[in-house]
Amino acid sequence: MSMVEQSLGQLARSIPGATQVFHEFELDFCCGGKKSLAEAAAQRSLDPAQIEARLIALAQNPVQERDWGLASAAELVDHILERYHEVHRQQLPELIRLALKVEQVHADSPDCPAGLADHLRAMQQELESHMQKEEQVLFPMLARGHGGMATMPIMVMRMEHDDHGVALERLLALTNNVTLPRAACNTWRALYLGIRQFKEDLMAHIHLENNILFENAGAPAGRPQA
Repeated sequence: MSMVEQSLGQLARSIPGATQVFHEFELDFCCGGKKSLAEAAAQRSLDPAQIEARLIALAQNPVQERDWGLASAAELVDHILERYHEVHRQQLPELIRLALKVEQVHADSPDCPAGLADHLRAMQQELESHMQKEEQVLFPMLARGHGGMATMPIMVMRMEHDDHGVALERLLALTNNVTLPRAACNTWRALYLGIRQFKEDLMAHIHLENNILFENAGAPAGRPQA
């Protein structure tokens, strides 16, 4: 099977560094990881051959990073908790603080991201609730090797990941795709730099869960039928 026929999730799992390429082309490899490269590229009017060439080059000269697909569930859970759960808990309060300052100081500017602080607060609440459910229920089950018993919790987490994806789209809309106005102050620059990092971290976080941790647990993808 050629790379353009493979799903973004498959490519992100199998080629170290592929996620950075997907970020550059703004392809959703976490919540949209089931789409093939051809489908995802077509939706954004991109040339899949150009992206495939970048991925082939990566596969021939792989980035030196750990292949989490080979890790145990317990190891991957520990990594997610330390690298993403704790990091998100540090990122969001500071982003909210910066957003409030930018909205207060630049309220009269047509480029002001009005409503950004409120949206970040809503994301913080939803993400904190989501992470607590993982920490208290799902992750202990998976770390003990009880993936077969976790089908319903995993389906719920996948649905919430889809909701996080929608929230990220709203975040991009509020910030003009995280594009700074020409005369942006240092606070505004720090805010958008932090938002860009948060976006990349959250997408990588969801990718590790949807495309590796949950797949290795043998749970089906998708929403339960009504």
